[in-house]
Amino acid sequence: MKTKDFPLQVKDVSDDGTFEGYGSVFGVRDSYNESVEPGAFVESLVRHKREGSSPLMLWQHDPWTPIGVWEDMAEDKKGLWGKGRLLGGVQKADEAKILLKAGAIQGLSIGYREVDTTPSENGGPRKLVKLDLLEVSIVSFPANRRARVESVKSEVMEEFARRLRDGDPMPVKEFEDILREAGVPKAMAVQIASVGYAKAIRSESEGEANSKATAALKALRAATDQFKTL
Repeated sequence: MKTKDFPLQVKDVSDDGTFEGYGSVFGVRDSYNESVEPGAFVESLVRHKREGSSPLMLWQHDPWTPIGVWEDMAEDKKGLWGKGRLLGGVQKADEAKILLKAGAIQGLSIGYREVDTTPSENGGPRKLVKLDLLEVSIVSFPANRRARVESVKSEVMEEFARRLRDGDPMPVKEFEDILREAGVPKAMAVQIASVGYAKAIRSESEGEANSKATAALKALRAATDQFKTL
């Protein structure tokens, strides 16, 4: 069995230990000069579903230390998406939950067998075309910086929405940081925040908005319009 690591960013783990996000992303060259290709997990996931099984959730690839269950897993255009749940009462799972919340560990790693690969050409990455997915572990040392775990519920976005509703929008720089955290390129995040969003919240301060609710809707609409036009 081989393993491949991916960093994750845990914004939140729910009280019952549930989280979701991406354990692998497609077409990204990692530190081993390999890239996982779209469709690499399809046959393995179909087989798991047919057999009523799922990839294991382990701690640091230790087969004697399962810490949770992957309740759902599928491929989409971005990569391998999964929804998992750490099992409360299991010592290592409780420890993992604490460590993830604190950001003390930030890695996922898939354990797999190679079924079909394409050799490296002209210095390009070796392509992993088909993999037999055995397990997805929470680990200490990630390698691929593009994979992310996203929370079931983002506290940051909840705070952003609440402040808009209350007529107290966050500063432009904070909104820009949220966009960049979500994966928006820096230049695009700056333009969205400093043009559409800034104009909306500035209008409120100048008395052009009729109410706090109207200002909030304008800010959201302006930001959304910027996304559509970029």
